[in-house]
Amino acid sequence: MTALHIPVLLDEVVAALAPAPGMVMADGTFGAGGYARALIAAGAQVHAFDRDPDAIAAGLMLAEATGPSPSLILHHRRFSELAETLREAGVGLVDGVVLDIGVSSMQLDQAERGFAFQTDGPLDMRMARDGESAADFLNTADEAQIADVIYRYGEERQSRRIARAVVAARPVTTTRQFAEIVRRALGWHTGEKKDPATRTFQAVRIHINGELDELAAGLAAAEAVLAPGGRLAVVTFHSLEDRMVKQFLREASGMVPGGSRHLPELARASAPVFGKPSAAIRPGDEELARNPRARSATLRWAIRSDAPPRDRAPRSQGELAA
Repeated sequence: MTALHIPVLLDEVVAALAPAPGMVMADGTFGAGGYARALIAAGAQVHAFDRDPDAIAAGLMLAEATGPSPSLILHHRRFSELAETLREAGVGLVDGVVLDIGVSSMQLDQAERGFAFQTDGPLDMRMARDGESAADFLNTADEAQIADVIYRYGEERQSRRIARAVVAARPVTTTRQFAEIVRRALGWHTGEKKDPATRTFQAVRIHINGELDELAAGLAAAEAVLAPGGRLAVVTFHSLEDRMVKQFLREASGMVPGGSRHLPELARASAPVFGKPSAAIRPGDEELARNPRARSATLRWAIRSDAPPRDRAPRSQGELAA
């Protein structure tokens, strides 16, 4: 398989995870395999997860090339299912977990997947290619539901105006049509600094794929599967995700009391389950010049202690974004 893109903050992620021969690591968001390749090159065995069947299919050649004692084992599963999947594969605790949250470059660049509006395509946005599509949601939900999704997950103050325009324009079937509806609703003109359709596309995508639920469950799963001294590295691309990761690591390291509006109330552990987390790490000028899509990326990482994992009560995606 030929890598389709270099993942953001690659050197920083590898430095955070510190892979070495004999280590076992989990890549929760395989995508085009960039992080997995780097970890394998350092001698680690990687269990790679992706809910997107296209990503798994594209990774088969790389997995086969690692030989009869494979360095890459692919799992067509969500990263929230890390613990049970590794257990089923006969793997105990792992030495590292990396999560790269959000949509991949492969998905953005395929017009037929409906994640972006730079080229026209069907209004889909489903990472796993099953369930409700973006078009299904926008054409059946009531105006208040649509406005709530756009406000919560896109942090768009004009969400009600956009939702009203969407309902008036139904049926909405293509990415270009949806983007134009948003632009007209907000009075945006070509050449203005930032296209407002970006926030609304993000919001609908997060809703369709349950991304905040997945992130909360994935962080808990990583806590459960990491060995003492194991490392967690998480790359996010917008403020909702980064706030969740920051709060998770602060609570897990004992820096703040358990429980917040972003994460479930936590039973107090006898000791912190992670060491002090890193500060936010962002791309430098050289990387931004090479890959403008990296501009909103943030990496946070921490090292697992030997304390047992915490218990947590599940909360809905809406509560996580509230």
